[in-house]
Amino acid sequence: MILRLDDVSKSFGALKVTDGVSVEVPRGEALGVIGPNGAGKSTLFNLITGNMLANGGRIEFLGRDVTRVAAMERVRMGVGRSFQIPQPFEGLTVFENLLTAAAFGRGVGEADVVEDCARILEETELLGKANVVAGTLGLLDRKRLELARAMATDPKLLLLDEIAGGLTDGECKALVATIRRIHARGTTIIWIEHVLHALTSVVERLMVLNFGKVIGLGAPDAIMASREVREIYLGLEV
Repeated sequence: MILRLDDVSKSFGALKVTDGVSVEVPRGEALGVIGPNGAGKSTLFNLITGNMLANGGRIEFLGRDVTRVAAMERVRMGVGRSFQIPQPFEGLTVFENLLTAAAFGRGVGEADVVEDCARILEETELLGKANVVAGTLGLLDRKRLELARAMATDPKLLLLDEIAGGLTDGECKALVATIRRIHARGTTIIWIEHVLHALTSVVERLMVLNFGKVIGLGAPDAIMASREVREIYLGLEV
C-alpha cells in the first residue's frame, strides 16, 4: 500500500473541511477524486503533501507515519504534485524550471538530473520548447510544464489537481494521453478533476467527497450511477 489515510480530519475554527477521511491507495493505482466546489478536495491534497497538517487521524506513506512530516521531506520521499493554477518560475526557461524542480525535489545537483529532465520534457511533449521562457507559454504548455515539474521530483505518488481544467477538448485529449502513459509505467496517481470524461478514461476507482466526507468509493461506472452522486452533480455535465 503506497498511501493510507485513517480518519483524517482538518478544521478551520468551527468549519470542518475534511471530516474523517479514510482510504487506502495501492501501488500503481489511479484514483480519481470528485465532488462539488468546497467539498474539501484541495484540502485533502494539502494534507497528503504536508502543506497543511491534519487536526486528527493518521497519514501513512510507504508504511511510514507522515502525519506531522514537513512538506519538503514528503517530496523527497516521493510525493509529487501539480497545482490547479500552474505556478512556473516565469523568468526561467522550460528546461531551467525542470532542473530546479528536480534538484531541489530530489536533493541532488543539477548535473545529476540533466538527462532525466530531458527525458521528461520529451515525455510531456515539451522538448521542442526547452529553451522557451516559461512566462510566454500558452495554457496547454503551462499545464504540461506543471506536470513535467511534478514528474521531475521523481514521484512514487503523483497528485494532479484539476490539470485538465480550462483546456479545449483536443488539448484535454492530448494531455490525458500523456497522463495515461505515465500511469502505464507504474506511477500511482490521485487526480482531482471536474472534467469527468478525462478522469474516467484513466482512473480505476473514484472517490466522492461532499462537505469533507467520503460519500462514495468504487468503480467509476458504479459511482456515477449512484443517485446520491448524481444529485450532488446536478447541473454539471456527467
